[in-house]
Amino acid sequence: MTIEAVSDMIREGLFVVLKTALPLLLISLCIGLIVSIFQTVTSIQEQTLTFVPKIIGVFLGLIILGNWMMNNMVDYMVDLWGQFAYFIHQ
Repeated sequence: MTIEAVSDMIREGLFVVLKTALPLLLISLCIGLIVSIFQTVTSIQEQTLTFVPKIIGVFLGLIILGNWMMNNMVDYMVDLWGQFAYFIHQ
């Protein structure tokens, strides 16, 4: 296996991880920002107030985007296993 093949595999793997995790991270970020603005406006300084909306938002995001996320990961693994013979012979 050459250095180029390994670096391509790692690059593609990291891209799949970022592409798969980014929607849920953005949902969590947006909810956290909205709750923080709400806390600032109302002068509520409760630290645990952001957890429940974030958990609900991420859970809903998993329900909506879970199939797409799983398909991304499965396509990557099928691609890796399809190139298995290529990786062994080098």
